[in-house]
Amino acid sequence: MDEKFKIEFLPEAVDFMENLDKKSQEKIYYNIRKAQVTMDPELFKKLTATIWEFRTLYNKTYYRLFAFWDKIDGKQTLILATHGMIKKTGKTPLSDLEKAERIRQQYFNQKK
Repeated sequence: MDEKFKIEFLPEAVDFMENLDKKSQEKIYYNIRKAQVTMDPELFKKLTATIWEFRTLYNKTYYRLFAFWDKIDGKQTLILATHGMIKKTGKTPLSDLEKAERIRQQYFNQKK
């Protein structure tokens, strides 16, 4: 199967994943791999002009990993997971969207 994009995890996303139990990690990684091939909006959804989220429901718990697009070497499109959260409400907290945007801006500032 052809991947539509590659994924790179920034440190906060790595920390989030490492603090989850093994089964939850496996389900999230499975959904990310599935989203890479299908671009399924149930798994991967645009939230703002620049921020996207990977969505996983596992064992009655909603997991979210925030991301944004970048191009590496001018050709390979890449998603960078900024951080994650366990979602308890129907609406994504504004503070998490703002945090993802801050991380995105820091990433591009450091890349210059």
